Amino acid sequence: MSAAHDVEVFYDGECPLCMREIRMLMRLDRRGRIRFTDIAAPEFDASSLGLDPAALMDRIHGRLADGTVIEGVEVFRRLYGAVGFGPAVALSRLPGVAGLLDAAYTKFAKNRLRWTGRCDPATGTCAT
Repeated sequence: MSAAHDVEVFYDGECPLCMREIRMLMRLDRRGRIRFTDIAAPEFDASSLGLDPAALMDRIHGRLADGTVIEGVEVFRRLYGAVGFGPAVALSRLPGVAGLLDAAYTKFAKNRLRWTGRCDPATGTCAT
């Protein structure tokens, strides 16, 4: 990853809710601190990065400039920090707030395919 990027985010470009947030971050990233990588793009190859495709679909992942892989709420902290929302990021690390955010994100990640209409009602299975 280029040193010009603080964080790379691996996002699901087929998730309407996810894309709303990603588009907002793209607009806010005026300094080019974020690399955006769509894991739903046909050319994306998780194995070339040493990442597990199923894990990428289960939870949001990111990669820092030094190659460290992060996931979950920490990815959002890094993304929002990169676009200048440092004070909000600091608040998100407070013990009670951090636990609430982690729980809310875990619930969202577990249900996002169903909530975005990407599950087959007949079988109950969700596309990945």
